[in-house]
Amino acid sequence: MSHTRFDVLTIGNAIVDIIAPVEAGFIEREGMSEGIMHLIDTDRAEELYGKMPLTRQQISGGSAANTAAGVASLGGRAAFVGKVADDPLGDVFESDLDAIGVHYATSRLKNGALTARSMIFLSEDGERTMNTYLGACHQLTEADIRPDEIGAASITYMEGFLWDPVEAKKAFVLAAHYAHKNERAAAFTLSDPFCVDRYRAEFLDLIRSKTIDYVFANVHELKSLYQTDDLGEAVREIAKDAELAAITMGADGAMAVYNGEITSVPAFPVGKVVDATGAGDLFASGFLLGMARGQTMESALKTGCLAASEVISHIGARPLVELTGLAEAHGLAG
Repeated sequence: MSHTRFDVLTIGNAIVDIIAPVEAGFIEREGMSEGIMHLIDTDRAEELYGKMPLTRQQISGGSAANTAAGVASLGGRAAFVGKVADDPLGDVFESDLDAIGVHYATSRLKNGALTARSMIFLSEDGERTMNTYLGACHQLTEADIRPDEIGAASITYMEGFLWDPVEAKKAFVLAAHYAHKNERAAAFTLSDPFCVDRYRAEFLDLIRSKTIDYVFANVHELKSLYQTDDLGEAVREIAKDAELAAITMGADGAMAVYNGEITSVPAFPVGKVVDATGAGDLFASGFLLGMARGQTMESALKTGCLAASEVISHIGARPLVELTGLAEAHGLAG
């Protein structure tokens, strides 16, 4: 087995979150439904971006990219694969990952769709209205999967959100192939109950065929996968199908099911949950790094829960403090 260059390499949608406050009446004038996420096309994306005030914040996002950012914050060696365009927001995405030490070398999309963005308009009462343009991130192909990068990562982790485009599916499976060729683990997250509803049979095939070794899910996603309201039943089923499943349970903590054995840990206490966005992404950061570094199942779960507790204590899906210090303070370093 070759030397590892990365602890965790993640593959997913490369999206820039653009957040801006708007005056009363703006949402209605633009024909949006307040508090709802709208999928939009290129023309609408450019139009709305042009109407955003200059006080907007531009922050790189995307589920798997957030996980890579968390791994780096914990002191791990992280890499990300995802597609942006050769445009200003592509520059923002790349520079953000570079600044936090995440390896990112996916080639830019030229003369095509724009870099994906989620434009989030904040009403005066704090309500968030999202307009998401997927653009370039759905143009990931097998050509973007580099055998040397995948082979040099202890674990390759992919997001279910990327299972929509046909070419991205092929890239997803190819990455798992390269991971296994190098005796590495391939992991993925179910991402969202709606993803599971769309692709239940395909997700189950990925797991049962051993294309995927590690499965990440929250309680709702896992129940949806096995079409049951009984968590115990869903856990028994995933124990039969997957080598390892990591399941987040919100305020009840998290559990891992490995070789039929269940390990559970409680959540870390949080004074106030400000924004739950990114909780699952950051849990994956801690758990994956723990597994890559040979921690016990309990320690990996605790590291995941600790990372999640930090990100839900503030607005935004990436840590605001270096998680290495937090982990060391709780005896979870390394």
